[in-house]
Amino acid sequence: MATGWLDRLRGIVDGCKIGTQLFTAAGPAAVEAAHKRGFRVFLDLKFHDIPNTVAGAVREATRLGVFMLNVHAGGGIAMMRAAAEAAARAAGDAGVPRPIVLGVTVLTSLDRRALDVELGVSSSVAGHVLRLAEGARTAGLDGCVASPLEIGLLRRALGRGWVIVTPGIRPAGAGADDQARTATPAAAIAAGADYLVVGRPITAAADPGAAASGIVAELEAAHTRGGA
Repeated sequence: MATGWLDRLRGIVDGCKIGTQLFTAAGPAAVEAAHKRGFRVFLDLKFHDIPNTVAGAVREATRLGVFMLNVHAGGGIAMMRAAAEAAARAAGDAGVPRPIVLGVTVLTSLDRRALDVELGVSSSVAGHVLRLAEGARTAGLDGCVASPLEIGLLRRALGRGWVIVTPGIRPAGAGADDQARTATPAAAIAAGADYLVVGRPITAAADPGAAASGIVAELEAAHTRGGA
């Protein structure tokens, strides 16, 4: 099924996300299949473990030649620093470009109540996202994963050089599914996101290629309006 999606989307988008479900089922072969079709790969495995274990996982991911990967920012600065250093070393040893390494802040399925009641985090969602992102920058990561609602805050606090990858993207009129903090593609880009992660609006569509084309058209239209 995954290769079918790639074949339908080739020529419409140039990057794809490989997450835990596909990687558990197919392993590195999934990355290879995407590369063979010309896609850059965001390996979305959200590593979260002790620093040595995460460093080893990042090393192997880097050797696969992925364009971007992530770790949980909640794992702490030492863990994130180990990830950043492992990516740099492995890229040099393997002769591949160093991947963009991101810190995952607060999952888009969580809201203020979940943070407080379930996780014991007393700050606002935006405050916690910013705190985690600042830790990721201190550790030497390149950017973070955050919902559309925190993009503006992060951009103002961390500047243009900080990479912001935004999930929870839903085209106008689409349902939120299990996401609590969402926005349209055009709104997320206007707020300052660098990369958008669009999953079910494409993969669950009757025609994934047409769905992806519609999102690209929405972005192009927004860009045209913004530049007028």
